[in-house]
Amino acid sequence: MNNILQYITPNRKKFESDPFGYSASARNKWELIKGINGFSENLTKSATSEELKNPILWMTQAEALTQAAIIIIKKEPKFENMPINLRGICDSQFCATGLMLVGYSLEICLKAMIIIKKGIDCYCAEEKKYSHHKLNQLADFIPNLNEKDIAILKILSHYVYWAERYPDPGFGKLDKLEEVFNLAEGHKITLKKLIDLAGRIMAFTKKVVEET
Repeated sequence: MNNILQYITPNRKKFESDPFGYSASARNKWELIKGINGFSENLTKSATSEELKNPILWMTQAEALTQAAIIIIKKEPKFENMPINLRGICDSQFCATGLMLVGYSLEICLKAMIIIKKGIDCYCAEEKKYSHHKLNQLADFIPNLNEKDIAILKILSHYVYWAERYPDPGFGKLDKLEEVFNLAEGHKITLKKLIDLAGRIMAFTKKVVEET
C-alpha cells in the first residue's frame, strides 16, 4: 500500500529522473486509485479509448492546465536573454501562452461535461462532432452566456488554434488576427472578465454532475 501511495502522490524527483514517463502516468495512477477503492483495475493491458474518456481524467487535466495558466499569468519574467527593445514582444507572447492554457483548460472542462451528460459510449460514438477547439460551440449548453462571453470564447479559440504557438495564423488567414483585435476592442474585454467567465463555466460542472 505504501508503494502505491508513493506512486500516486506528486513526486518531482520522479519527474526529474523520467519526465516523459512521469507526465504520461495519469491513467495508471487512476487505475491504482480505483483498485484502492475496491473497483477493478486494468494495468496489464493498454488503455482503451473508452477508459481514457473517463471524465475524472478530463477534469484533473483541466485543473492541471488551470494551475499552469495561473502561474504564467501571475509571473513577470525579465527576458534577460533578449535585447531590451524585444522584451515587450516576448512578454506579449508569454501572456499569450497563459491565454492558450486557459483556452485548453476550458475546452477539456467543457468536453468532460459533455461526456458526463451523454455518457462515455454515446460520446465515443459522436466523438468526431466534438473534435475541434471552437469553445463557443462546445459551450452551447452553458446557460446565460451573453454576447461578451461568446466573444471571449471565440478569441480564446484563436489562442488554442494558433495565436500562442505562431506569430502567423497561416497563409490566407490574416483575417483571424484582425478578428482577435476587433472582438477584444469591440467588447472591451478585460482579464477580469475573462477569468470570471472561466470560473463560471468550470463551476457549472457541479450542476452537470448533480443533474446526471
